[in-house]
Amino acid sequence: MSLFFLISAVLISLSTSIGNNVHFVQAANPNYRDALAKSILFFQGQRSGKLSSQQITWRSNSALFDGRLANVDLTGGYYDGGDNVKFNFPMAFTTTMLSWGSLEYSKKMGSQLTNARTAIRWSANYLLKCARATPDRLYVGVGDPNVDHKCWERPEDMDTARTVYWVSPSNPGSDVAGETAAALAAASMVFRKVDPKYSKLLIRTAKKVFQFAIQYRGAYSDSLGSAVCPFYCSYSGYKDELVWGAAWLLRATNDVFYFNFLKSMGGDSPDIFSWDNKFAGAYVLLSRRAVLNNDKKFNSYKQQAEQFMCRILPNSPSSSTQYTKGGLMFKLPQSNLQYVASITFLLTTYSKYMSATKHTFNCGNLVVTSSTLRKLAKRQVDYILGVNPLKMSYMVGYGPSYPKRIHHRGSSLPSLASHPSTIGCKAGFQSFYYSSNPNPNILVGAVVGGPNQNDEFQDDRDDYSHSEPATYINGAIVGPIAYFANVK
Repeated sequence: MSLFFLISAVLISLSTSIGNNVHFVQAANPNYRDALAKSILFFQGQRSGKLSSQQITWRSNSALFDGRLANVDLTGGYYDGGDNVKFNFPMAFTTTMLSWGSLEYSKKMGSQLTNARTAIRWSANYLLKCARATPDRLYVGVGDPNVDHKCWERPEDMDTARTVYWVSPSNPGSDVAGETAAALAAASMVFRKVDPKYSKLLIRTAKKVFQFAIQYRGAYSDSLGSAVCPFYCSYSGYKDELVWGAAWLLRATNDVFYFNFLKSMGGDSPDIFSWDNKFAGAYVLLSRRAVLNNDKKFNSYKQQAEQFMCRILPNSPSSSTQYTKGGLMFKLPQSNLQYVASITFLLTTYSKYMSATKHTFNCGNLVVTSSTLRKLAKRQVDYILGVNPLKMSYMVGYGPSYPKRIHHRGSSLPSLASHPSTIGCKAGFQSFYYSSNPNPNILVGAVVGGPNQNDEFQDDRDDYSHSEPATYINGAIVGPIAYFANVK
């Protein structure tokens, strides 16, 4: 045994027994603090509108006239992934998850809490515009995805139609309205102490949007068709968003109206959590009152949250979740890490609740403790950060090896500073999209769709199912990374 490994072993032993914060020990774990900072910084690369205080310097102003076709100001917000479209359904979910992470793990985030709030405010400001611009209308997206996807151009050069989409009483969208209400309600709690006036505006707007969601029932996919499908169809229907929205409004207001509404809605038995299906998230959120406060009125949600965990845990008799040989949860072949990130958030959060009250539960004859959930969550976070068969981090700019050819227009095309002349709609394909060269701009912190079921990853720009980042992957993974970073 070398002297280095001998010293490392002694230090690890010492740190286990006396709790010293020894630098060598960090080598055994990913650098969660670095990953946390980068996972939040990523959002600057997705910004639409007029930019300020920009650390990701290869991005510039874009889409400065969004909303003009409807005579409203809809500038701001985030592009969802590697394209130049603003889809409010996943953007609102991203905002809800970032807000939940900032509420649940605020003490562990340290100085990054300020950066997380900045990221939340960027999308919340946009969602407020969408909800308040026109009476009886909720704007739900800007940019024609079918036209945009035929181009490979920087957001700064964008010359495609910035079509404006909305839902209304005659063309309802309970799903996107329910999620928007959830996002505004969650964000209102983030800003309650640091910006009370803004917080009150957020919650007032959340209540109105939720009323709209329940008064005019219908799926936005049915109202908007090819403008949102197949990209962000509401495949699971809108009931889950009404439950999710009511759960967040209940937490933000403690108004019995939302509790009674929840009781009237019933539920489902999911084994997934994503921008499309929110039931599991709502159950964990609502279970908090049962686990932490022993409030019996919320026991049914605790039971549903635990049934969900039993469908996720690998050794549970009721598990319906596959794992790769490398230990990664594998739900669906397209952008699997989005499901890993969202479900891992629920694992760390429920583990946190369980730990506070030493609560345990059973999956058949398997006894589940807070440690059971925490270990599985850590395995998923560590896998994403490079503890996997390929020794590749799936977070861009983190660790020695990470994806270099991500499916992202801004990252793959030269910046305005290095290439001031316009790169047109089709001009980006031959020279940049199909190039085998690494992307010229590093989208620091972006978590991509990830490996396939065999732990393989091609790092191919054309393979968007695996190489495209998305706001909702990062929005969900920030919380779990903060949980393990435990920044003081």
